[in-house]
Amino acid sequence: MKRMLVILLTAVLAVSGCATGSGPKETGGTLIGAAGGGLLGAQVGKGRGQLVAVAVGTLAGALIGQEVGRTLDRADRMWMERSAQQALEYNRSHQASTWHNPDSGNSGSFTPVRTYQAAQGQHCREYAQTVTIGGQPQQAYGTACRQPDGSWMIVR
Repeated sequence: MKRMLVILLTAVLAVSGCATGSGPKETGGTLIGAAGGGLLGAQVGKGRGQLVAVAVGTLAGALIGQEVGRTLDRADRMWMERSAQQALEYNRSHQASTWHNPDSGNSGSFTPVRTYQAAQGQHCREYAQTVTIGGQPQQAYGTACRQPDGSWMIVR
């Protein structure tokens, strides 16, 4: 039984470590979900049936936990994108638009710094962006241009 749990946990760790583009919330959700699913599976049956229940519970828990973690990462991106679109559309140069995800505690700001018309006639804005994740601020600079549908797309 213990050997099977070690094998399953190793498999879950290996799979979650190989996932590309997964954030810390997604990986954490995978591990917590796997542990919870394995514990629930251990409560079912005896002998081989219990081993199968632990295996199924671990894998199902890992998948559910991964999706919960992924959703939280998406929520941060949604807050950030909403702030960026708002700032690009309505803010004057050097006027920041801020966001804060109360669920994750992550936050940031988006500040247009210069507006100009590109050679192709598109309206573009240079911007400065700060994102604070886990208390660590990170800055980025780029350019976004208005698309024919009225939305703004980051071009560099």
